[in-house]
Amino acid sequence: MGKNSKPSYSTGTVQINGQTKATTSKNGNNVTTNYIMSDNEKKAYDYAQQSFADSLPKLNVLDLDTRKGINSQLEAYAQQGTQAINDIYTPMIEDTKNDIARRFGNLDNSSFLNSLNSIEANRADAVSALGQDLVLMKNDLINDELSRRYNYMSFLGDYVNGVNANALSFGNMSQANSTSGTNYNQGTSSGSGFDWFGTGSNLLSTIGSQLLSMKMPL
Repeated sequence: MGKNSKPSYSTGTVQINGQTKATTSKNGNNVTTNYIMSDNEKKAYDYAQQSFADSLPKLNVLDLDTRKGINSQLEAYAQQGTQAINDIYTPMIEDTKNDIARRFGNLDNSSFLNSLNSIEANRADAVSALGQDLVLMKNDLINDELSRRYNYMSFLGDYVNGVNANALSFGNMSQANSTSGTNYNQGTSSGSGFDWFGTGSNLLSTIGSQLLSMKMPL
């Protein structure tokens, strides 16, 4: 190439194990860098984006199936708690009846009524505590459901961001290769070779740093 010739533009390419991951090319006055996904990577990327978009509007909305699942767990807990209370206090009432009947011959006396009222008061406290437990359990179940959803959304967002970070890193390397080639052409056209180990060493250092900082998608 002579000194007066217009320097030619050099495209850029990044390959890993023979597979092209990014290209940089010039079409007219436009320079385009393209990150090339594998079929599986594109499928996962598209799925993550679509799932994020589909899940976002209903993130904090408990659908009918979810509410039924939570209510089913609450009902089971309530039944177990009620059974436990009855197992404790029903025998106590029966034992009190039998004891009073043996000692006094009838249940129409203040001793039986006082004992019965005491047992019923304790049972009422147990039922009240069960109700409070059910309220706390309901809140915990809802919070657990929302936490799982938030974690899933975070995973989808992290995956998409990881792919985008890879695309940016590979794109930067492709652009750097293109710039290196173009600079080399310019150096050749003016009769001075491009200094690959002088100014070019900064380029090599930059590419090495990008490779070390890249996050590979799952």
